[in-house]
Amino acid sequence: MQSARQAWPLEATAFCWRVPLRGLAFAAAILACVPAAAQPGDALTGLWLTEPGDKGGRAHVQVTRRGDEYVGRIVWLEQPTFPSGLHQGQPRIDLDNPDEALRSRPVLGLEIVSGMTYEGDGRWRGGTIYDPANGKTYRATMALDGAGDDTLDVRGFVGIPLFGRTTTWQRVE
Repeated sequence: MQSARQAWPLEATAFCWRVPLRGLAFAAAILACVPAAAQPGDALTGLWLTEPGDKGGRAHVQVTRRGDEYVGRIVWLEQPTFPSGLHQGQPRIDLDNPDEALRSRPVLGLEIVSGMTYEGDGRWRGGTIYDPANGKTYRATMALDGAGDDTLDVRGFVGIPLFGRTTTWQRVE
């Protein structure tokens, strides 16, 4: 039979560990409920409707933040299948990609915007945009229209922005 004097230190030790662990678990639960702080550049994130393209109509591009950069992926196509030709009725694939190994990848789900970084004042730069209609990747800049966060000017270019083309995307959500 153990005396009360011998059992007490063990029970006290177990109690001392339980209290801080419960407090730590509670703090972790509270922090999990607090949303991550929005970054100033996060105004770019969301779902955007592109202008009609040379091939295949319009698309929805979902822009998200990945670390300190912003990326965009095609999540909807107005014309998800080829309307005519050899691939008529089949889902659109990246046929015009200069890399033959990538020509069979689906356009739906394709990451077309990458590496954009926020430079301030509703402008992003330093990234690229891929055009599946011609298989080319361009340097890119993006800027929110001064009237609000619902219009985005997307400029793809070679070399310097002077030699490029601007399209306007509309926020969907």
